[in-house]
Amino acid sequence: MLTSLLLSLVLVGVGRIYPPLLQELVELVNEVDFADLLLEAMLGFMLFAGAIHIHLDELKKVRLPVVLFSTLSVVINTFLVGTGVFGLLQVFGLPTPYLHCLLFGALISPTDPIAVLSILKAAGVSKSVEMKIAGESLFNDGVGVVVFLSILKVAQHPEAMHWTDVATLFVQEAGGGVLLGFAAGFAGFYLMRNIDNYKVEVLLTLGVVMGSYLGAHQFHVSGPLAVVIAGLLIGNHGKRLAMSEETADYIDKFWELIDETLNAILFVLIGLELVVLSFEPTWFALGLIVIALGLASRYASIWLPAQLIRLRGAITSHTILVLTWGGLRGGISIALALKLTPELGREMWLTLTYMVVAFSILVQGLTVGRLARQ
Repeated sequence: MLTSLLLSLVLVGVGRIYPPLLQELVELVNEVDFADLLLEAMLGFMLFAGAIHIHLDELKKVRLPVVLFSTLSVVINTFLVGTGVFGLLQVFGLPTPYLHCLLFGALISPTDPIAVLSILKAAGVSKSVEMKIAGESLFNDGVGVVVFLSILKVAQHPEAMHWTDVATLFVQEAGGGVLLGFAAGFAGFYLMRNIDNYKVEVLLTLGVVMGSYLGAHQFHVSGPLAVVIAGLLIGNHGKRLAMSEETADYIDKFWELIDETLNAILFVLIGLELVVLSFEPTWFALGLIVIALGLASRYASIWLPAQLIRLRGAITSHTILVLTWGGLRGGISIALALKLTPELGREMWLTLTYMVVAFSILVQGLTVGRLARQ
């Protein structure tokens, strides 16, 4: 991402001297529908690639923190960031409806720390901390998207939608996604158990991901949650009961390659998005404060659930710091910001989101290993 970002800055500078070059780049970036590319095409494969390498036995040991951090923490963070930004915009003379601020809180809440797990492993963090970060990132993507879409529906139809409708929508999206994931994962598991051909079984895993997403669209449930559940099923019960060692090895390597490739493409695209942003001086100053607000809210959203269930012994202050600093914001936040309409203040929210994501990946991502070693 750093390379892509620096390239974008150079091209913007050159574009000041030779505008046609920058215009061509802007047109090229605008032709790529980043939101649809990530949310509809790349996200499912990336989440499945992460889920298939998670060991359920290790995940079960930290299931309570993972469930709370991927659900309650997302909601807490949404309201803390939304309320804080609402107050900041009043101070900056940019009054904005509270629901619009909550939308920003929702889109900035999902964390994407999968990319930082290799750094944490090298730093020698405990398996417990590693599982908390991996488990949270897998599930809170789906939960965060559901929260965002629920608030978006209210913002777009404030008179037609009630909070009871939002609760129903949330349960339908999240619960339906989990059920669909079990169905797709079991179907893949059943077929693999009756096949002993690694090429066919690798293709079957691709079919599970694409079938889950198509089914999610058809039944209006959460696709991200569906592929995570399917990935956990195939990555654990599938490897143990339905695959030969050769097949399991090929599937691991195949999905590791998919994950690395899509992450590289994603970070390059995030860097290139810089050329289409509008950087107003007021928005830039506001963005610097929002970065600090986001970190404080992230810390509070982890600390509060930990205290509510008396996890002091299981989650130390240092662990909370690592979870806070290692909870990177990524492409999902930018993709959701791009889903906003101009009436909802898309340009401002997109600029603020980009600043938070860039700081998160470049500053937090490059320093979290040092923090973890302390």
